[in-house]
Amino acid sequence: MASLKVALLALFSVALMFSPSQSAVFSVDLGSESVKVAVVNLKPGQSPICVAINEMSKRKSPALVSFHDGDRLLGEEAAGLAARYPQKVYSQMRDLIAKPYASGQRILNSMYLPFQTKEDSRGGVSFQSENDDAVYSPEELVAMVLGYAANLAEFHAKIPIKDAVIAVPPHMGQAERRGLLAAAQLAGIKVLSLINEHSGAALQYGIDKDFSNESRHVIFYDMGASSSYAALVYFSAYKGKEYEKSVSVNQFQVKDVRWNPELGGQHMELRLVEYFADQFNAHVGGGIDVRKFPKAMAKLKKQVKRTKEILSANTAAPISVESLLDDVDFRSTITREKFEELCEDIWEKSLLPVKEVLEHSGLSLEQIYAVELIGGATRVPKLQAKLQEFLGRKELDRHLDADEAIVLGAALHAANLSDGIKLNRKLGMVDGSLYGFVVELNGPDLLKDESSRQILVPRMKKVPSKMFRSVNHNKDFEVSLAYESDNYLPPGVTSPEIAQYQISGLTDASQKYSSRNLSSPIKANIHFSLSRSGILSLDRADAVIEITEWVEVPRKNLTIENSTISSNVSAESAAGNSTEENNESVQTDSGVNKASNISAEEQAATEPATEKKLKRQTFRVPLKIVEKITGFGMSLSQDFLAEAKRKLQVLDQKDADRKRTAELKNNLEGYIYTTKEKIETLEEFEKVSTSEERQSFIEKLDQVQDWLYTDGEDANATEFQEHLDQLKAVGDPIFFRLKELTTRPAAVEHAHKYIDELKQIVQEWKAKKPWLPQERVDEVIKSSEKLKNWLDEKEAEQKKTSGFSKPAFTSEEVYLKVLDLQTKVASINRIPKPKPKVQKPVKNETESSSAQNTETSDSNSADSSSSSDSSANSSEGTSKETVTEQSEGHDEL
Repeated sequence: MASLKVALLALFSVALMFSPSQSAVFSVDLGSESVKVAVVNLKPGQSPICVAINEMSKRKSPALVSFHDGDRLLGEEAAGLAARYPQKVYSQMRDLIAKPYASGQRILNSMYLPFQTKEDSRGGVSFQSENDDAVYSPEELVAMVLGYAANLAEFHAKIPIKDAVIAVPPHMGQAERRGLLAAAQLAGIKVLSLINEHSGAALQYGIDKDFSNESRHVIFYDMGASSSYAALVYFSAYKGKEYEKSVSVNQFQVKDVRWNPELGGQHMELRLVEYFADQFNAHVGGGIDVRKFPKAMAKLKKQVKRTKEILSANTAAPISVESLLDDVDFRSTITREKFEELCEDIWEKSLLPVKEVLEHSGLSLEQIYAVELIGGATRVPKLQAKLQEFLGRKELDRHLDADEAIVLGAALHAANLSDGIKLNRKLGMVDGSLYGFVVELNGPDLLKDESSRQILVPRMKKVPSKMFRSVNHNKDFEVSLAYESDNYLPPGVTSPEIAQYQISGLTDASQKYSSRNLSSPIKANIHFSLSRSGILSLDRADAVIEITEWVEVPRKNLTIENSTISSNVSAESAAGNSTEENNESVQTDSGVNKASNISAEEQAATEPATEKKLKRQTFRVPLKIVEKITGFGMSLSQDFLAEAKRKLQVLDQKDADRKRTAELKNNLEGYIYTTKEKIETLEEFEKVSTSEERQSFIEKLDQVQDWLYTDGEDANATEFQEHLDQLKAVGDPIFFRLKELTTRPAAVEHAHKYIDELKQIVQEWKAKKPWLPQERVDEVIKSSEKLKNWLDEKEAEQKKTSGFSKPAFTSEEVYLKVLDLQTKVASINRIPKPKPKVQKPVKNETESSSAQNTETSDSNSADSSSSSDSSANSSEGTSKETVTEQSEGHDEL
């Protein structure tokens, strides 16, 4: 398996590549009902990877968006309105991206969701808000949820974060994945990659295990709110090198995934909803059907969810709904046995993904090492019992957190893809394409045969990958990408076609080069890629023209003659160092050689300098690509994205203003209540304020409080801040005097205590550090006496000052003066002890005289050597000059 190009991942052992402020990423597990966020942050004191909690301190948040009374509400705020205003709280948004209108409407009707919908220009679902008649696409609503998730991540990390990995269910097709990326773009998130949910779970499972001694097959069974799947993953290890050492690297490869996109926990809840709706209708009578009342159904669904959760831990559960319809209460009970009976067909369907994975893999149950359960619906006891019965196991494997395994594994992937984080524990990941894809070419003179429609991406082909196709053709043509099988399409998709592209420029290129001598037919090369997110795209296309023509090149024999002439000249120059007799012969020879050279030059002039040679040339011409597909599968236009971005920015600013207004209102309200309580309960308040001051202050507080609950209900942030500032202008001086009433005496006591300690410090200096400069010590003593005198003066002045007026001095002034004195003391304490002086030994006269004689002798020797060297250099220089002169004279000959 070493040949597999795997991505390396690690956990918990993290090392910085950049500064901590730049090293944070997050992951999002976006489900049909909820959203979970995990953050990888290198901030000291925090766990490197953890789940971010929401404003209610919960680890998962409702994936809901609501528009009510002019405000947009997200997450928990929107969930609070779901039972009262079901038509205003949008859910199931992820599952409606890139769905045809009919398919999307079927999903909404089955869930009793009474949204006002309309078909958009792409043929998909859009939602009309009751609040402002605005129309929102599923991508825009999902962008709001993703923006909410990003805010949770930033609140947790305390720094801005934009890089993220988003987990998606395996059955999500091309249009859905592109739509989700567009939603993330609208939310201002830089998506490092989409990751299939089963790969996230496999990462979390394998990151802390060692597979060097044993490989294993593991099935991950996930049943969430709206879908379920089973993924077969093979864990193993291969030998690699790290720092020139052989190491064992763990890895996993996704072998197969099978799913049911319409089987999840919601479908179990719907069985209970139908059962209790029939009970209520029978109880009320009169032909009333509660299903026709959206608000009543929203209340019933909310209570049913709680009932199902109770049944997972108990054999029976009650249900109680106050004023379900027309002030009629509804109460009932249900046993676990009855619930299991209502869902009888669901239990059998839940086994199909596991059966299909085993069937297509050819593995037996004995070859499966473990079956790991993830997803909230896997907590249902009957589902677990059915899986145990089919697998023949007494216990199922539940080593992973059913809710958080995917988001934590996705966070590992995000950390690996980030430039700012390095992870040390390694786990290779090889995932595959969950759908097969074909490419088809259409155009003039293109025959419809097996070669025009080919499998481009087999199912489970490794991602990311690049593909290449070449076709002999000389006219413009079309390229179509489609799913491999009409029977194996993403949920809600009715046509296998993914995209159509018009390739142009080939006809023009063929005409341009048609008059040239073509060595082979003109062909078009088409380049495709399957991204890490599982998205197939046509990247570029080129026309390739190969031509063979006669071209003129320099004659090779002419080059040889020139080199011969050059060698003769070199021989003539070399002969110049001979005697005079030789010079004469050289001259004669030279004359002969020159004559022969001239003859050669004349000969070369009469013959052509070039010759013709057959040469092959290849020209590559980029071709123009235009996307032609229309409908819900088409990419969102730039105009649409720009307008959607503007709408979201307006809503974001409005949310920020609303939150700031609410915060300032709470601050004002809290200030009024706490201040009134202090005035009424604290006896010290009378020592720092007059009765007139207190009475006037209480009246101002009452006035603002009355305004707060009347005209202030619709006030803006600026008004709340102004009223708070007015109250603080009166209250702050009083509260300052109240604080100083206790802090000032404490500060004075601290100062006197330190002055006494300083006396002891000075005594220790004299005894243990006699080297300290006396003037510095005297300066500290003088500063201490000055501080004591200042304290005495200020205390005397404060005794004469009324408690209702400004204090003569403050605790802050005292602490600053003490700190200044402490700084001076610390500065003196840092003065090091001087090093003892070392005296050099004195030499006697005999040794000195001998040393001088030796030095003189060495100096003379050095002078003699220098003189000798100088003479040699001079002689050498003369010799060189002579040779030069002889050479110059010889050249003249």
